[in-house]
Amino acid sequence: MRDEGFVPNPPSSSSVQLPMSDLRDALRALKAAPVVSAVAILSLALGIGANTAIFSLVNSLMLRSLPVKEPRQLVQVLAGPTRASWSNPLWEELRQRDNQLFGGAFAYTTQRYNLARGGEAQLVNGIMASGRFFDVLGVPAILGRTFTPDNDVRKGAGTENRQVAVISYAYWQGHYGGAANVLGTSLELDRIPFTIIGVTPPDFTGVDQGTVYDVAIPLAAEPLMRGEKDSAMDQRSWWWMRVIARLKPGDSMDRAIAALRGVQPQMREATIPPNWRAKDLPNYLKDPFNLRAAANGPNGLGRQYQDPLYIIMAVVALVLLIACANIANLLLARTNARRHELSVRVALGATRWRIARQLLTESAVLAVCGTTLGLLFAQWGARLLVLELSGPSTAAALDVRLDWRVLLFTAGLATATALLFGIVPAMRSTRVSPNDAIKEQGRSIVGESRLGFGSLLVVAQVALSLMLVVGAGLFMRTFSTLAHVRLGFDPDPLMIVSANAKRSAVEPSGRTALYERLRAAAESVPGVRSAALQNITPLTNSSWDTLLENPEGLSLPERDRDVYMNQVSPGFFATYGTPIVAGRDFTAQDTLASTPVAIVNEAFAKKFMNGSSPVGRFVRDEPMPGTNPPHIQIVGIARDAVYDSLRDAIPPTMYRPAAQAEKPGTSTTIAIRAATGSPALLTHSLAEALGRVDGDVTLTFEPYRATVRKATVQERVIAMLSAFFGGLALLLAALGLYGVMSYAVSRRRTEIGIRMALGAGPAGAVKLILVRVAALVGLGVAAGTILALWAAKFMIGSSLIYGLQPRDPMTLVSAALVLSAIGALAGYLPARRASRIDPARVLREG
Repeated sequence: MRDEGFVPNPPSSSSVQLPMSDLRDALRALKAAPVVSAVAILSLALGIGANTAIFSLVNSLMLRSLPVKEPRQLVQVLAGPTRASWSNPLWEELRQRDNQLFGGAFAYTTQRYNLARGGEAQLVNGIMASGRFFDVLGVPAILGRTFTPDNDVRKGAGTENRQVAVISYAYWQGHYGGAANVLGTSLELDRIPFTIIGVTPPDFTGVDQGTVYDVAIPLAAEPLMRGEKDSAMDQRSWWWMRVIARLKPGDSMDRAIAALRGVQPQMREATIPPNWRAKDLPNYLKDPFNLRAAANGPNGLGRQYQDPLYIIMAVVALVLLIACANIANLLLARTNARRHELSVRVALGATRWRIARQLLTESAVLAVCGTTLGLLFAQWGARLLVLELSGPSTAAALDVRLDWRVLLFTAGLATATALLFGIVPAMRSTRVSPNDAIKEQGRSIVGESRLGFGSLLVVAQVALSLMLVVGAGLFMRTFSTLAHVRLGFDPDPLMIVSANAKRSAVEPSGRTALYERLRAAAESVPGVRSAALQNITPLTNSSWDTLLENPEGLSLPERDRDVYMNQVSPGFFATYGTPIVAGRDFTAQDTLASTPVAIVNEAFAKKFMNGSSPVGRFVRDEPMPGTNPPHIQIVGIARDAVYDSLRDAIPPTMYRPAAQAEKPGTSTTIAIRAATGSPALLTHSLAEALGRVDGDVTLTFEPYRATVRKATVQERVIAMLSAFFGGLALLLAALGLYGVMSYAVSRRRTEIGIRMALGAGPAGAVKLILVRVAALVGLGVAAGTILALWAAKFMIGSSLIYGLQPRDPMTLVSAALVLSAIGALAGYLPARRASRIDPARVLREG
């Protein structure tokens, strides 16, 4: 019998437990429930690991500064409000004034240089920069020296000093084994010898995010690399370099912008492009210069992936919230199961704070274990994510290692999650009464409240899961839509060969004949069905457009007369598998000596010919000052095919014969159609055949399917990640629902047994459970629908969604049905167990 006068002795000072004993007790408690602990740790590891992986990428792309002197003083100088590129004449005007405007400035561009003397290229990443590049950045050499303005002399005395190179630490280690005698060594880039004069520190990999530089050379070497006749140095309309400056000490960006715009009129007047139309010149003269913060470089990659990264980060944050709700439910159930143990502790003198502290310690141990495992997952996941987003070269370039920001973020995340899922069970534990130590020996027939805290957590899980599933559905359908866009050709049998002839001994006037010999040699390789030349390869972010003069009988404004162009050889359409629907293909007779001809696509015919056949009609480019472009006869219509984007409508496109090019460029591409099998198997044979034509031509090879895959990389990664985390959210929600209902069945076992003894039967027990499941899932779906519709407003107009609306009803209904089905399955298992309760046994136990 219980002694009503019993009062527990207060604990002595020697019996007060220290934090270390709390830790031991927590470890023993977690070990006593291995399944619950493993589920909680794994859920946390996935949630925290995913959040840390995404934050590592955000940190690398948008937060981490360049490893240079005082990076916050760096600004990118824009040649217009948003124009990042500069012409060299405009840069030279700025360079004359850089000490007046800034604490220093430099121009640079990135290139890939070939180490091979011919045949298949061996490419390295290069920087071509003005003389103060390293000085303005504050990057010293750890071996030798960096180049200076004396090495950046283009004309006159001193030009002999421009053939010098500074190499990166990684390139020095990888290609020279870190040898100290590398200084003075000759390095051939595109067959031009450069003398290595220095090595930069290990942490300096360049100024562009996602690109590791191997070698830097002076800007004055550009005519050597490109050839004097093809040099861009004096071209006022070639926008090919970027400019970065350092603000003067104490100067603000606003003052620097004002000073820059103060000298703009003189700079613009001195660099007016020739042959521009008079109506276009005011825009050139008035377009204001601008500055943009460049502490982490120009960061084009960060701007490109900013929206996708924020979307993915929101997704993984929701997954972590769901995981926390799930763990809180598990701990609540476990706390209730330990009610007798906890009440005994209270009866023996433990304070309520002591009990709460013990449960919070258990939560902290779970958080530490989950975070540790999550950090390992994050390192692997961040690298995999970068690889999927941008390919192996960018994956090697982006530094996603742990730094203080990532560790601080993860520590904060671990603390927040421990509090999120641990505070409620700990507070519930303080309600335990010493009387429960005896009461719990019997059997309670009192069921838990209809909508307790655990049930509210399940409703929240279902609501958040619905949001994630809707998002996953939108992104997966976007990717599917883009992946099945009609290209207008078959990419699978195609191989693209890029041929660069700038080191060839052939004169510029003979390049057309050289390119045709290369094409014929490629076509003669066994396994090649056909080969064709092209200037522009579709879906490679390269384009060429021209302004068309209004054809007879048409009066379109200038903005509607832009036409995309390509120069191709006979057989181009057959090689790509794009049919010519009217007229003829180009032939060998279409040369400079014959009538200028063109083939247009269906979009061109529809827009410019009022629905009538364009075959036989003439068009020409809009005349520029001092020019008289020829009239071009349209000889055929080709089926529409994509040009540079899968998202945009197919533009009006005009194809011209490659043999009618008046000034052929230093490079061309050859499209190869394989007769059978993978086109990649032809690489070696093609390299040998093309090398026999001209061993000085540089060649690169890529299956065209890889090009198409790059065009959807962003959508593919978002779809893949959102589907994975949406599925994980569904699993966690199902586990949460299953846990709550299983606990409800165990708590209401006596009640269910009595109901069945009174005639309810097994079906009644199943109904009792499933009705509650339906209520929880229904509330969650209703709340989730409201949240999804609210969140959709942030996606309206977003480029991340294609081919459907953010509030797409089909996606929303499908997500609700999937969630309801999974909820029904999660609830059916406890309901089935309830239906097997033996009423007689329950009554005997009571």
